[in-house]
Amino acid sequence: MSLRLYWKHYGPSVLREVLYVAATENPSLSYSQPGVPSGVRTASSGGTVSDPRLKVIGRDRMRKSCILWAVLWWCCSCWTTQAEIFTSISQMTDLIYTEKELVQSLREYIKAEESKLAAVKSWANKLDDLTKVSTSDPEGYLGHPVNAYKLMKRLNTEWTELESLVLQNPSDGFISNISTHRQYFPDEEDATGAAKALMRLQDTYQLDSEAFSRGKLPGVHSDAFLSVDDCYDMGKTAYNEADYYHAVLWMQQALKQLDAAEEAVVSKADILDYLSYSVYQMGDLPRAIELTRRLVAIDSSHQRAGGNLRYFEKLLFKQLNEMNQAYEPPSEEPIQLGTYSRPKDHLPERETYEALCRGEGQKMNEARRSRLFCRYQDGQMNPRLLLKPMKEEDEWDSPHIVRYLNILSDEEIGKIKELAKPRLARATVRDPKTGVLTTANYRVSKSAWLEAEDDPVIARVNQRIEDITGLTVDTAELLQVANYGVGGQYEPHYDFSRKDEPDAFKRLGTGNRVATFLNYMCCY
Repeated sequence: MSLRLYWKHYGPSVLREVLYVAATENPSLSYSQPGVPSGVRTASSGGTVSDPRLKVIGRDRMRKSCILWAVLWWCCSCWTTQAEIFTSISQMTDLIYTEKELVQSLREYIKAEESKLAAVKSWANKLDDLTKVSTSDPEGYLGHPVNAYKLMKRLNTEWTELESLVLQNPSDGFISNISTHRQYFPDEEDATGAAKALMRLQDTYQLDSEAFSRGKLPGVHSDAFLSVDDCYDMGKTAYNEADYYHAVLWMQQALKQLDAAEEAVVSKADILDYLSYSVYQMGDLPRAIELTRRLVAIDSSHQRAGGNLRYFEKLLFKQLNEMNQAYEPPSEEPIQLGTYSRPKDHLPERETYEALCRGEGQKMNEARRSRLFCRYQDGQMNPRLLLKPMKEEDEWDSPHIVRYLNILSDEEIGKIKELAKPRLARATVRDPKTGVLTTANYRVSKSAWLEAEDDPVIARVNQRIEDITGLTVDTAELLQVANYGVGGQYEPHYDFSRKDEPDAFKRLGTGNRVATFLNYMCCY
């Protein structure tokens, strides 16, 4: 598990050098290393077309915080109690054990049902043999007083006992158990958030849907596969967000797997319905027509297919006439990553941001690299660091960014996690218009604040930060731990308040932020 932790220092409204600190030597964990370009990491339908939904770190620089595969911890401002499970791997791990407990409860229920059924079968077999004898000669059978007595006894008591056995409900324990845990289950927002997180990873690392579906992720070896129905649900999630780009990719993957004879609950007609309309929304009329024709061939009575097909054909004919072009059939190549361009979004730096996450940023030449060094740092003869100085490495020359190794021990990391986990809440950002803290799609994580009084470990970590930086925690925010969920991220942003945010940290009475101390905490 990978974690990271922030400690922010305040001072006069002048942004100084930001320190970068890591407790691991794993270069894959340097994704949010600020300023390091290398190794860092509605459309309207119009007309009468029918929508399938109607069916149902440096000076004045921006810090880059890349999308991560693992669990990460870091900080900014947050306090909220929203239970968005998908935003925190730490809390998602609890669901693993919950599911294991429910499986055990289910097995106990099955065992109880089997035991009950075995008892009923035993009764049935015994009574079947007995009734064969009694019905063969009723009078002769009842002529024996013992048989007459046992008949009265059976019908008076034993059949009543059998009735009670049949009426027993072994599912009560299981139902009670699952009802207890249901309050902690993910909700629809979690399912949607997790699906969108996969799409975010897909975009950032330029992975096609088949790679995801077959579990072929870079650096990850797993037997986790996505079924036809999983891919269909992914596409439907994107569709319901009017994200037709991803809807096309995932509906196409669902169709591909279904065409390969993979079993599924969803029908091919349903997939083609969503896929054809999404392709139309992407502006590819010829392919939308071809897909709609496939839908009509499968289900000629489909409530939308016929009308959509006529509309698409009419619209294409009109466009060709206006451009004085002849009709060209759609490409026979299957839709895949790169067939359509991903729409631009709110973030101008999106492509640069994602390239940094893939390690495709600016490379440092040998001449500059030769001027980078590693050393032992004693905090300018700080008494606490003289006998055990910090390991310091130059990461970048301009702006000057350094990395410190092994800042925290495994025991300290474990204690910080233990203290933070029960306090984790969805991380928030400050709305620039209202100044109110709120959640945002561009920050997907949960955070917790820790005080020196919470545990001696926190006081010790604070003192260590003071020793290394020469700054004081008297004007710093509390130590904050952030835990990222699946596809967790914090998009590029300024860590300090700018001129248009003069009151961002007014409540602290300490001035603007001047430094951020960041730890990646890894526990294995």
